[in-house]
Amino acid sequence: MTIETVSENKARGGVQGVYSHASKETGTEMTFSVYVPPREEGATLPVLWYLSGLTCTHANVAEKGEYRQACAEHGMIFVAPDTSPRGDDVPDAADEYDFGKGAGFYVDAVREPWCKHYRMRSYIERELPDVLERHFPADMARQSIMGHSMGGHGALTIGLRNPERFKSISAFSPIVAPSQVPWGEKALGRYLGEDRDAWREYDAVALIEDGARHDHLLVDQGSADQFLDEQLRTHRLGGACDANGMEATIRMQEGYDHSYYFISTFMAEHVAWHAGRLG
Repeated sequence: MTIETVSENKARGGVQGVYSHASKETGTEMTFSVYVPPREEGATLPVLWYLSGLTCTHANVAEKGEYRQACAEHGMIFVAPDTSPRGDDVPDAADEYDFGKGAGFYVDAVREPWCKHYRMRSYIERELPDVLERHFPADMARQSIMGHSMGGHGALTIGLRNPERFKSISAFSPIVAPSQVPWGEKALGRYLGEDRDAWREYDAVALIEDGARHDHLLVDQGSADQFLDEQLRTHRLGGACDANGMEATIRMQEGYDHSYYFISTFMAEHVAWHAGRLG
């Protein structure tokens, strides 16, 4: 499995790279970014995955997330994949920002025409980790995952489904119960069909209700987030954790909105929190 180097830049003593490869899962060319901090020759480092939100690519967090100094201090590789397959042959809903390209929702679609390319669950859980292990100095026994908004939904659900792989989970402004909000109902209905039971493995609240557990979960949510009441509904995650005896740290951050001004404010704290759980 080969990769192409799109760009590499020295940053905080390490290398911020952007790479591409032909994905078997999505049937498209996929682009992702990797920050490798300074390290001793031959050393492998723990991995922190970051999943971005609606309309984003790998570039949003790389340009605005302010994670590199913290990753250099803690010796962590930071990986940011794209949010969906892209290309002229990939079906899209060009007039809908919350569906299609840029809105993969980290699911494996089963309905036409989406099922051929929209396989972001398998891409994140299986294919890209293999690429990372082959081409970067990654210690795959020490991985954690985080994300924002739609990517927060992805981080929560992927982390809850794979607690043995991801030692800790965090999220900024996540969609915690997509089967109960407009963004999620639209995406899950079109990608997966109308059987709502099939949606539950892509819904963090439902996964916890159905028995999924994780020992290390951190969520930060801005109180001034314009999507909080209709789309995010963070209180439902806290309620599910309380009702099912799962510990979690869920913090409302006064006055912060949904933007990268919020994310960048608390990013270093999240990186340090993950580092403490990865050892």
